Formats: sequence, structure tokens, C-alpha cells
Amino acid sequence: MIVRKMGRHALLLVAAVLLLGACGDDADPEAAAAGPSTSPSAAGQPLAVKDMWVKTAASGMSATFGTLLNTSGTDVTVVKATSTASPMMELHEVATVDGKMVMRPKDGGFTIPAGGSHELKPGGDHLMMMDITTPVTAGTEVTITLTFADGGTMEFTALGKDFAGGNESYQPHMPGMSASPSMSMGG
Repeated sequence: MIVRKMGRHALLLVAAVLLLGACGDDADPEAAAAGPSTSPSAAGQPLAVKDMWVKTAASGMSATFGTLLNTSGTDVTVVKATSTASPMMELHEVATVDGKMVMRPKDGGFTIPAGGSHELKPGGDHLMMMDITTPVTAGTEVTITLTFADGGTMEFTALGKDFAGGNESYQPHMPGMSASPSMSMGG
């Protein structure tokens, strides 16, 4: 009799665990299928990345988003980015200029505090890809290399993802840029 009661309790416990597991969050199933979303920093690397993705685009401009995690005991400043999908990248911020949200190069780069993180997100800081030469489609892996203020580098991959936002105006501040001030990332 006790064994039957314990068996029923165990069965109810297993059913409850399975039911709760099925309720999960609304995470993107493709992202879950792709495996872990955090890349630990390699030996000697001060940063790790989490949930890195690139907005899909056949040409023109796109951007890379996710989280940069500083695993070191000192501040790290990212000053440059390069990519396999684009011959030119810029570190961008989104700011309000004359009442409009605009993208522009981020003076001084992105500083990630010791033990802290820095979010790259639509409508905020991001890695801007200019003049895309290799189309970025959903599921495509794009290799990106970050350069730090001390000259060190770090490489990671970001996954192509469809995204309808990101239509801020682009405001270059560097002379000789080929992009016009009214250029946008598209949607």
C-alpha cells in the first residue's frame, strides 16, 4: 500500500515537472536549437559574448546586436569591428538630434566595465555593417572581429535573424563617407 502511494506521488511529481517544463518561456525556438547562446571568453580574452545576432539584409546596411561580457578585472574598450559580410563596420550609438532618433559613430568606442556587460540592441549601441557584400539570411553565421584599445582582438560568430525594426536615420560625422545623412537601415 505504501509503495503504491509513493508510486502515485512520484508519478504526479514527474508529470508536474514535465508540465512546467513545457510551459517554458517564449524564447526563439531556432535560437534554442542552435545550442548555447553564450560564448565563453577564450584563454586570455577579456570579453565573452551572449546572444549575438545580425539583422538579415541582402545588401546595404545591417547591424549586429547582443551582449558583451567583461570577464576581466579591468575595463575593456572596443574601438573597432570587422566582419566577413561587410568591408566596413562602425561602432554606433543611437542619439536624439533635432528631435529625431539618429544612428552615428560612437566616439571613443564601447567601454565595458570590469566584471560588467554592455548591451548592443536595436535603438541603442550596435555594430553597424556598411555596404554588405555577402547577403545575411536567417540562420547565416557571420564572423565578427572586435579590436580593443590595447590592440588585442577577439573573434566570434553572430547568427542572421529577421528583424523588422531599426529604421533610424544614419548621421555620419566623418568626412568622405559614402553614406548620405538620410540613409536608414531599412526594415
